[in-house]
Amino acid sequence: MRKVVLTILSLIMVASFVLIGCASTAADTPAAAAESTTAEEAAPVAEEAAMEEAAPAMVDYPRAETLYTMGKQWGPATSWNPLQQGSYAMGTIGLCYETLFLYNPLTDEYIPWIADSGDWVDDTTYQLKIKEGVTFSDGEALTADDVIFTLEMGKNFQSVYYSELWAWLDSVEKVDDYTITMMFTNPLYQEWANYLYSIAILPQHLWEGLTEEEAVVGANQPPVGSGPYMYESADEAKVAWVRNDSWWGIKGLGLEVAPKYIVDINNISNNAALGMVLQGQVDLDNNYLPGIASVINGGYGITTYYPDEPYMLSANTAWLVMNLTKAPMDDAAFRRAVSFAIKVEDIVSKDYGNIVVPANSTGLLPIWDQFVDQDVVDELGFSYDPDEAKAILAAAGYKDIDGDGFVEAPDGSTIALEIGCPNGWSDWMVAIQIISQNLKEVGINVEPVYPDYSALTAGLYGGDFDMVINNDAQMSNTVWSYYHFIFYHPIKEQMISGTGNYGRYENQEVFDLVDQLDATPITDVEGMKAIISQIQTIQLTDVPMIPLWYNGVWAQTDNTYWTNWPSSAEGAPKYVPATWNGYWNMGAVLMLTELEPVAAE
Repeated sequence: MRKVVLTILSLIMVASFVLIGCASTAADTPAAAAESTTAEEAAPVAEEAAMEEAAPAMVDYPRAETLYTMGKQWGPATSWNPLQQGSYAMGTIGLCYETLFLYNPLTDEYIPWIADSGDWVDDTTYQLKIKEGVTFSDGEALTADDVIFTLEMGKNFQSVYYSELWAWLDSVEKVDDYTITMMFTNPLYQEWANYLYSIAILPQHLWEGLTEEEAVVGANQPPVGSGPYMYESADEAKVAWVRNDSWWGIKGLGLEVAPKYIVDINNISNNAALGMVLQGQVDLDNNYLPGIASVINGGYGITTYYPDEPYMLSANTAWLVMNLTKAPMDDAAFRRAVSFAIKVEDIVSKDYGNIVVPANSTGLLPIWDQFVDQDVVDELGFSYDPDEAKAILAAAGYKDIDGDGFVEAPDGSTIALEIGCPNGWSDWMVAIQIISQNLKEVGINVEPVYPDYSALTAGLYGGDFDMVINNDAQMSNTVWSYYHFIFYHPIKEQMISGTGNYGRYENQEVFDLVDQLDATPITDVEGMKAIISQIQTIQLTDVPMIPLWYNGVWAQTDNTYWTNWPSSAEGAPKYVPATWNGYWNMGAVLMLTELEPVAAE
């Protein structure tokens, strides 16, 4: 039986091999991966290096009562503010602050949480019932006043991320202490359904005196929410939460969370993460770990959602984003040729070792399969076909004039492009090397480049790039959020992280269709499909971005101290096992209610 070290490790980065995942932003810029390294080759090297780099440091949390997590936090936590969507500490929303509903993407189910119910009583009026008996951790009751206060923060403070809600929400009225009526001028049903499980309800009695800067920019430490966990401590290495044994959900929901403590360890590198996984230091790791198949089959007691390939659920789509303001990317024929030139199967097998799967031509995640119009895909979709790519280029006037093996543009100008990803993101670095080679094979001169993360994103948001890989759009309750990302509008000179349409695709027809989809009730599935079919026709004709593969919900679970993890096994819990921002309230908190401690020997 392997030796399990019962302490958090103090880890030193190893330059010989670095494994950085691409679901999160790397705080450091590690050394680049060697071009020839694949997932299969990396596994034994990383495993040996990771096991050697541990230097133990004692901690005070009883191991049998503590759930150790890793994979969300790059660098020390600086905020517990649920209004800071991209930067709050792990668990701020979901463990500490709660939402009106949860949404489970695996079952397509909205689960009443703080809310007892929510219904559209007519086309423009939504009535919300709040559970009685909900309290904040300081003992104060959570009532309609707190919900109204939270929503109206978006009305009063324009820098609150959901302030745009008030462009189509007219008023919020209190009927009684537990009933609220919302009147909309032009309801956007898809967005509203998203807000129901993503806006954290704040305690009015603690927030009402704050200025806009204090409310939106403040660290909010220590946080006081209504959730099953309370702030315990934080330092340079970790964030710790302690179970609220007076949590309202014990009586109100009939649920109890199992771990007394949850300790989230800051990422240093994924090589360090692998070492902690192999030594039993982490119970749930949400880092990308190449060669995970060898770990799963290596007798370490490590499991994943699926027992076999691809091992992981799909979390988001990795895209090739092209700058449509530059030639030749402004030519739909050129973009379509690129879509046929890329051999995604090589990325999946040689780069990822089959822990990801190729995206279909629409890029819709597997949870949205019902919205793929297969007839449109059959007619306009694409897959690896270099001969077709060459034929499209030739028909559009792209020819090799000077005999160097690369085509020139129809006007005779030279084509010399770059495809970028952040330096140190080893999986993406290998991917763009494969893409570059594929494009060269059909006569398109594209070189891989590896700027640091901040330089790459500055170029992406400012429109100063040729091609990049991006995966900002995540799984959600609605396919509208996906198309809102692809066809984000209006286009701005300086785009913002997470908005989408970084390539600056302009098409008012499809913009109007996305807005029409937003205004379609989530219960009108057939109406949604009709609109989505039209969107997909335009998408696959113009190819504004090229879907490549589905990034996984990287989740490695250790069964030494906790078991009954979510998995595809019959009878196992069916939740997304992720600690990333936005996932606790997508059902992951329920995972904690079904975890079972392993009895001590």
